[in-house]
Amino acid sequence: ALAYYGEIEIRKDRVTKELEGLREISSTTSDGRHIVLSANIELPSDVESVAENGAEGIGLYRTEFLFVNRDTLPTEEEQFETYRKVAERVKSNPLIIRTFDLGGDKLAVGAVDVGDELNPFLGWRAIRFCLENIDIFKTQLRAIWRASAVGNVKVMFPMISGLEELRRAKEVLAECRLEVGEKNVGEMEVGAMIEIPSAAISADALAREVDFFSIGTNDLIQYTIAVDRVNERIAHLYEPTHPAVLRLLKMIADAAHANKIWVGVCGEMARDVALMPLLIGLGMDELSVGATSVPRVKMALRSLAVPECQQLVADALKLETSSEILARCVDLATKRYGELLG
Repeated sequence: ALAYYGEIEIRKDRVTKELEGLREISSTTSDGRHIVLSANIELPSDVESVAENGAEGIGLYRTEFLFVNRDTLPTEEEQFETYRKVAERVKSNPLIIRTFDLGGDKLAVGAVDVGDELNPFLGWRAIRFCLENIDIFKTQLRAIWRASAVGNVKVMFPMISGLEELRRAKEVLAECRLEVGEKNVGEMEVGAMIEIPSAAISADALAREVDFFSIGTNDLIQYTIAVDRVNERIAHLYEPTHPAVLRLLKMIADAAHANKIWVGVCGEMARDVALMPLLIGLGMDELSVGATSVPRVKMALRSLAVPECQQLVADALKLETSSEILARCVDLATKRYGELLG
């Protein structure tokens, strides 16, 4: 028994050393396909860990912190300075700023009261809130436009449910560009978060309106199978490998590539190395995870080849249960990087 546990410790030490050595190494599959590996951040101070862990920029910058624990709204100047400092730190790497996602599990304190709702996850939140609070929305968008002159800034809208909503958000964004002045802004890609089943199903239409998709798998999964992921009584029903979820993910990725835009994943699913074969096989171009998860995810994807992942997806689409699909994923992951599992 002692020899067995000793072997486990030796393997853990080896993996730790390998992870530490991955910072400067490209996030490329074993057969040479590069997949952008970005970091999610919540606070400006989080940017320190982005380069430290070998991420290629920021794939999700949550901006709700600007509203928390205060009684006044953040000004345009305050927001610009916040975004500018982060953009300067990541240099030429991408900085994808998600517009305010207030409501749901992100209730603001003090400056904005979104009110009590019986079902906040299906309520007045994110882009719905912003389109009804145009002054707040425009203040943020002007600040983002100004920051685009400093770095490789991109903007994405959360909780998009359909085409009209997306077009209205883009109209407001265009108005803000004019308000800031053409000389004071840079070129900026515009993206939509795909986290509602209606957006996934109409992804082909949405893809013609944006430069990229970012899939918020946390919400997409819970909305698709009607499971509150923080409810302990039904948490076991929250299944990322549910056949319906897999089909929606394929629908989104196929729509993006058919319209020549890139697609990424920024939910918890992206950091689960057991599910890495699925995401690579589906053709995801970018994965965005917490900065400290970057080395593990990089090690996993460097161990996989695209054809074997594509075959896994083709097989998984014929399966009928979550457990069968998960078993296929775990089997391949165990063969390629079993030391990272568990």
